This record gives sequence, structure tokens and C-alpha cells, in this order.
Amino acid sequence: MKWVSAMTFLVIIPTVKMKINITLVILSLLGNFLLAQDQKKADSLILMYRSGAYGSSELEMLSKITDYDTNYKRVIQYTELIVQKAAEDSLFEYLYVGHLQKGNALTKLGNNIEAIQSYLTAQKYAWRMEDQRRVASTMTAVAGTYSAMESYDEAEKYYLESIELFRNLNEEGKLGTALVNLGDLYITMEKYSQATKVTNEGWNIFKRNGFILGEAYCMGNTGMIQASLGNDESAEANINEAIKILDQYEDYYPIAVYLTYMSDIYLRKDNWDKAYSYAQRSLELSEKHDLKEQIAEANLKLSVLFELAENYKESNEYLKKYYSYRESTLNLENITKAANLKLDHELSLKQTELDLLSAKQDNQRIVAISSFIALILILLLLIGLLHRNHFIKKTSNIIEKERDRSESLLCNILPETTAMELKQAGRVKAKHFEAVTVMFTDFKAFTLNSGKLSPEELVESIDFYFSRFDEIMEKYSLEKIKTIGDAYMCAGGLPFPSHDHANRIIMAAFEIIDFVEESKISDPNNLTRFDIRIGINTGPVVAGVVGTKKFAYDIWGDTVNIASRMESNSEPGKINISENTYQIIKDHFRCSYRGEIPCKYNIKMKMYFVDGKIRQTQDKAKMNLVYG
Repeated sequence: MKWVSAMTFLVIIPTVKMKINITLVILSLLGNFLLAQDQKKADSLILMYRSGAYGSSELEMLSKITDYDTNYKRVIQYTELIVQKAAEDSLFEYLYVGHLQKGNALTKLGNNIEAIQSYLTAQKYAWRMEDQRRVASTMTAVAGTYSAMESYDEAEKYYLESIELFRNLNEEGKLGTALVNLGDLYITMEKYSQATKVTNEGWNIFKRNGFILGEAYCMGNTGMIQASLGNDESAEANINEAIKILDQYEDYYPIAVYLTYMSDIYLRKDNWDKAYSYAQRSLELSEKHDLKEQIAEANLKLSVLFELAENYKESNEYLKKYYSYRESTLNLENITKAANLKLDHELSLKQTELDLLSAKQDNQRIVAISSFIALILILLLLIGLLHRNHFIKKTSNIIEKERDRSESLLCNILPETTAMELKQAGRVKAKHFEAVTVMFTDFKAFTLNSGKLSPEELVESIDFYFSRFDEIMEKYSLEKIKTIGDAYMCAGGLPFPSHDHANRIIMAAFEIIDFVEESKISDPNNLTRFDIRIGINTGPVVAGVVGTKKFAYDIWGDTVNIASRMESNSEPGKINISENTYQIIKDHFRCSYRGEIPCKYNIKMKMYFVDGKIRQTQDKAKMNLVYG
């Protein structure tokens, strides 16, 4: 087959970026070690279950099957059976296991939205059992789903939080799981130094515990890092050994990923046939086990290979299949149509060039006929150029509209000055603020009460509160930072420093409490209403923008952590403030000293309840206290 060298690749198809999103989804393993998938063992357990010849309980037997089985559609059926049987006796432990394992299977099948719903339900039962180990495990699972959805910054945040919790709990096996998944994410983010560090740490854990499958994942991931850095010889050795081990356990998802990396390695060696063979094996394996993400990536890889071989028709067909499987938040219908038009047009031009070359090599006795054909081809080329010019203008208009839309969205999620800096410089410098007042709010018993609501009612209820909170922030010129579940975080004194930010935060807090209390009385939508706790602290922070694909304006520092602790140690309907904030607002608001209250890590902190605003009468000799 005719093909060009891999070095020519960037010249021929600069618009195609070979990027494999390889969340290995080492998530179903939430036992002692990494994903303990072993299809042979799963098949044996299934036979025992169907025969009824097992000593353990039915729910325990079903849980073991879902641990080992790699037939993800069948896993979903078993997890639904676990949930059904566990719900009859309110067995929270098995309800947790059923929803978690279902989420893992859905993630591997590419059903990310349904997976997130299952993980959130599992986390609800973990909180009910007050099991921090399982809470951390669901955080690892959610991080993996964020990674599959290409929300890499959120995924990294959840992985780091779960790793910290596993370290504190001395859960070495689950720590290894989270480390390998984080290393996998760093490979996707092209942070190879960090990927190597966390992968090696996880590898050492698995070696100490003699967990061969875990070592196989680390070996394969190390191979991917080496392949990405161009160390093909060691990369190939590691990946081949990992595939050999994984094949014994019939764990096909990572094998499909590693095969595409092997294709890359042989493409760099200018061995098209072997590169094609590995990519085709990845596609066949992914289609057999319905691994949607890898089906898409394998089709993309084959499209590139046939493009290099100048087989543009096959390349176009594989690229169309890639777009049909690719999940994204973009409008794929319009993008796919535009891509097909462009590819079809380029295919026509390339085929014309090949026909012309073939005609020139024909017998010289038909020169006259060849000249006539060449004239026709030139006319066709001119027509094609006219169409191309029309296509470029149309595409430019679409791009311009999308740019305007993006700028509008950017101004909605970032402060205006920050958004302008990001547009002009392409990045935002972190800024230090000496004095900022940070407020956290949180609904009491939200997790318990939210279980009474449907997902639609839950979202409607949260939106009811947070929409009003946003209006209050705008009224007092405060900056909303973010929401995390039922928690609301805002700050005063940034992005523009001011002298009265603490007072404005306190006034906003009183309005929030009034609104929450009024909503419990009126309850216009007949939904569950909650009590609210508020915590406030003042001090220095660092502010900046994080993320490259999904920007977020955030603040960091001990000031933020202390504000969070003020909220967690507050009471329903109360505003709990720190000593720092008290010293600033004590001349304007009446406060009650609570004493030194133990916080996280048994640190004692002075706290005050804000009771109301102080107003002076016209007679300055007397003071009349009016409580808000």
C-alpha cells in the first residue's frame, strides 16, 4: 500500500490532533486493591450463583461478581438486582455497592450522565453510614467520570481530595487506585513529570502487596508516558508486558487503549502495516465489548493512517465514524456537516491530482486526449476553488458568531476585569489581596432531606435559593465565587479592594437569612425548605483563574479555610464570624462572644454570633440598640 512517512504527517493533515483520552476507569475496585477484574473468576462465580451452591449471602455473592466481571452490560443487570434486594431491608452497605458498581459499568460503556447519577446515589448512602473510606471512594469515581467528560481540572481536584483522605485513613490499597487514576489523568493533560511521580508511587504500593494486575496498569501507563516522550523501545516493552497480563484477566478496556499507543510507536518507525494492525485490533476489541470512547479513538487513529496512505475515501469513512461516537458539549451536528463537506472536497482534489498523474504516465500516443482531460480537470478545480471560497466565508461567519458567544459566556463566569485580562493576555496573573471577607453558606441536613425530592425538584429547590443569593450579591457589589452542592461561597473586597467589604458581607448575610426564613413560610412551590448556616472570616487571599478548557475564578488561602470552619461551626439561622471579622465590624454590629470553639484538627478559634446592627440616635449621649 502506498503511504508517506510519519514525518510528513504534520504537513499533510495539520488539523488532526492524535489525543487519546485514557481514563482507565480503575473505579470498580473499591475493595482492598485496584480493580480486581478477572473474567475467569467472574464466570466461575456466576455458575455458582446460578446453581445456588454458595455459602455466603446472595447480596455478597452478587457483589463479588460485579467486582470481577468485565461484561459491563451484565454488571448493570446484577447491580440493579443488588439494589432491588438491598432496598427491601434498607441495607445501606449493599445499596452503596450496587449504585457504585453500576456507575463504574456505565462509565466504561460511555454513559457518563447516568454514571454520575449512580455515583451521587452511592455517596448518599456512604454519608448515611458515616463511612469516610467510601466517601473517598465515590470521590475517586466521580473524578474518573469528569476525566472521561474531559473536565480535567475538576477531575484533578477530586482525585487530590480523595488521595488526601485515603492517606489520612491509611487506606494503602485505595490510595494506590487513586494514584494510578491521577497518573492516567496527567498523561491525558500531558503533565508527564507529575504522571511519572504518582504512577511510580502507586506501582510501589502494588509491589509491596503483590497485586499483579495493579502493576500491569502502572507498567502500561509508564509505557504510554515513554511513548509520549518518544522513548519507543522501552515504551513498547512495557506496553506489551502490560497487555500480556491484562489479557489473562480479560480486562479489555486498557488493552484497547494501549493498542492505539502501539500504533503510534510503529507509525513513528515508518511501519504503516504494523501501525494499522494495532489500530484495527483496538477497534475490533472495543466494538466487541461496546467501549464507546475507544471505538471513537480507534476510528480516529485509522482515519489518520489511511490519510497517510493517501486512501482518502477510507480515511473519510473512519473519520465519520469517529464523529458519530464522539461525545462532546459542542454542537456535533453542525461540526460534522462542515467536516464532511471539507473532507469530501479535499478528497475530490486529491483524487483529481492522482488521476492527472496517472494520465501523464500513460502512453505518449494519447497526449491529445490527456490534454483534453487536463483542461476539464482544471475547470473542475476552478469550480472547486469557488466552492471552497464560499465555504471559507461561511465558516468564518460561524466562527465569528461563536467567538462573540464565547466572550459573552466568559464575562458571565469571570469578573469583568479578569475576563478582559484573559482575552488580552491569554492568561490571568494570580493576585494577592491583603483584606478580603469570605462568606460560606450551607443548608442544614441537606443530604438527608434532599433524598425526599426527585432530581428535578432538588435542582428547582437549589435554584430557588441560589438565584436569590445571586441578586443579593449584586445588590451589595459582592463577588460570587462558586457553589459546591448545597454550599454557596462569595467574597467582598475583590477584584477591587474596598474599605467596607466586611460590613457589606454582614448585610448580605442578614438578607439571606431573612429570605430563607420567609421561604419556609410562603413555600410557593410546595418543596422542602431548609435551615441555613453562615460563616464569615476576613483576611488575605490569593485570587486567580484555574483551568484551560473550563475557566473558573477562585480564591485560596487560610482565610478561605477559616471561613469554611466558621460555617461548619455555626447554627441554623445564625451568622458565625471569626475574631478577624469581629474586630472590623464590632462598631457597626452587635455581637455575642461564643468563646474558643474547637475546629478541624482540634484547633480552637474565637467565634462570635452577629445579633444585629447598631444605630445611633440623634442624641449622641445615648445609644439605642436595634437588632436586625
